[in-house]
Amino acid sequence: MKDPVAKRSGDEDLYDIASWEPRTALDRLAVRTYRGVVRAGRRFVVGLGVLILLVILGASGAGGLIIRDPFILGLALLSIIPAAGLALYIYRADITTKEPPSLLVATFVLSILFAGFAAVINSMFGFLQLLPLVGFILFYYLVVGPVEESVKLLAVWLYPYRDSRFDSVVDGAVYGAIAGLGFAAIENVLYITQNLQTPGAMLIQTGIGVVDGFADTLEAGGQITAVRGLAGPGHVVYSAFAGYYLGLSKFNRENAGPIVVKGLLIAAFIHATYNTLVGIVPGIVSLIVPGVPVLVLFFGFVVVFQGVFFYILYRKLKRYEAACKRSHDDVDTAADFGSELTEFDPEMR
Repeated sequence: MKDPVAKRSGDEDLYDIASWEPRTALDRLAVRTYRGVVRAGRRFVVGLGVLILLVILGASGAGGLIIRDPFILGLALLSIIPAAGLALYIYRADITTKEPPSLLVATFVLSILFAGFAAVINSMFGFLQLLPLVGFILFYYLVVGPVEESVKLLAVWLYPYRDSRFDSVVDGAVYGAIAGLGFAAIENVLYITQNLQTPGAMLIQTGIGVVDGFADTLEAGGQITAVRGLAGPGHVVYSAFAGYYLGLSKFNRENAGPIVVKGLLIAAFIHATYNTLVGIVPGIVSLIVPGVPVLVLFFGFVVVFQGVFFYILYRKLKRYEAACKRSHDDVDTAADFGSELTEFDPEMR
């Protein structure tokens, strides 16, 4: 988009009148100052994330418990295997150039750090759950879903999105999935450690109630690991949707804002709907089909719900792959697919 004077000026030099580029020492100082402020802002956000996460780990006792008992760390690693498998599939579904390990690792780590932001905000607005009838629904749809999906997307936007190697729309789904994996990893660690350090009877939070009476840590650990293992893939699916639209925004700059919002709305809605229904549907079904353990119904609901939305994501990735192949009829291998990035804001370079 150009100023009307610039449109009609032909080759006339309108520097500092209707157009601008860094030419003078002051211009270059302005560019350096802007970039410095942006870099400082990113470092502040990362540093704040580190601080909040350390406080959470310390207050919950999770950090100390993991150090004293590596068995807990093993359970946490087992719990993210399903989510990791799903993230790997999305990574392999990228028909364009594969993403560099450095960006993937950075996204994973940042999503772990930023999970603390979600924990703080969720706690601040936890009072909504006390409202009769609609409290939990409001909490999930207005707080948990939007906040958790936003902090996962922040991990993608803060670093890989601004890298030139983020060079196709589908890259957003890949990095979104990795952000979801990181978020699920730290969430699982906290859930598992909190449940296994509960004094007396082991308490396993399933999302549909509390199951107690497990005789030993191994049995209790196996139960909570299985529950968290099923919950983890949801984070990958939700943030892959949001990440895909973030990627779409990078290549449609004129509508970038609304596109990002659309992705967040989709991800937050799916996330909040899962959180709401997982506490209701298994119990209702158990009344209709008596004799079936509620825990089994819980597992069934999670698999069906997440399976449906993973299929929708799968179809979207396949549509991108088909369009990519149609536009590259002369390309033999996926490794040869390339993007045609044009211009980005200075801070993205």
